[in-house]
Amino acid sequence: MSTLRIASRASRLALVQVELVTAALQAAHADLQVEVVEIHTEGDQDRQTPLRVLGGRGVFVKGVEDALLDGRADVAVHSLKDVPSEPVPGLTIAAIPERADPRDVLVASGDRTLAQLPAGARVGTSSQRRVALLNALRPDLEAIEIRGNVDTRIQKVMDGEADAVLLAASGLDRLGRLSEATQLFRAMEFLPAPGQGALGVQCRSDDDDTLRLLAALDHAETRAAVTAERGLLAALGTGCSLPVGAYATVTGDLLTLRGMLSQDDQALPDFGDATGPLADAEEIGGELGRRLQARVGAEED
Repeated sequence: MSTLRIASRASRLALVQVELVTAALQAAHADLQVEVVEIHTEGDQDRQTPLRVLGGRGVFVKGVEDALLDGRADVAVHSLKDVPSEPVPGLTIAAIPERADPRDVLVASGDRTLAQLPAGARVGTSSQRRVALLNALRPDLEAIEIRGNVDTRIQKVMDGEADAVLLAASGLDRLGRLSEATQLFRAMEFLPAPGQGALGVQCRSDDDDTLRLLAALDHAETRAAVTAERGLLAALGTGCSLPVGAYATVTGDLLTLRGMLSQDDQALPDFGDATGPLADAEEIGGELGRRLQARVGAEED
């Protein structure tokens, strides 16, 4: 293969992520040439409609996956947290590189932490999970819907449209803006989205040449951790629109998973933990997801 065509969202962060994958591929395959195919997804084009109304995380992925399915591209690079847990026929996540920082951060005016924000302060996010966790920690704050890329969200704080925003540390770091975070939350307390901080490198499942190229990028521990997290998500069903968080760590051959689920973004989250062999990552996630779902369902009744 003379040139590998990589499809990506056209946002600055997405293109930086493509650069990271390209550098890793060319380090493993010195003669490889890469062409970037920029895709403007539905989620990028409509920045006003709340994500839960627009169709959830998958609105950032479908257009990019379509470029693989119709042959415009050979590879797609995604933020793994945006990729729905339901497999797409004909496509596979061929590589998951080593994960970046999975944590959430606060960017607040006046260099304030969450505890230092005054009652009634406006905190921007488009994530129901972040709203639920925010309400659990500071129910006296006002969560406001904010869409747009990282630069746009931080600018809203600088312009006074919000007192703070909640963002992913990995995105800030990849854009060279992590120093602007005024608080980094501990992952086991302010649980990230499943797969947060990881990239998913996708290709057609019958493309053996590309599968061989991408194999060099796969990081076994990261794949096991996010497999457990996404297993939890999958157990909740493809139509789940509830606030969900999950974070797994790997120590030797042991995997530890913490998950959260809430009835809605105003209810207190329910947390659970599971541990087991690394080889059983997907089953560990699925079991914890079903357990959380049963508990939250019982609370609704």
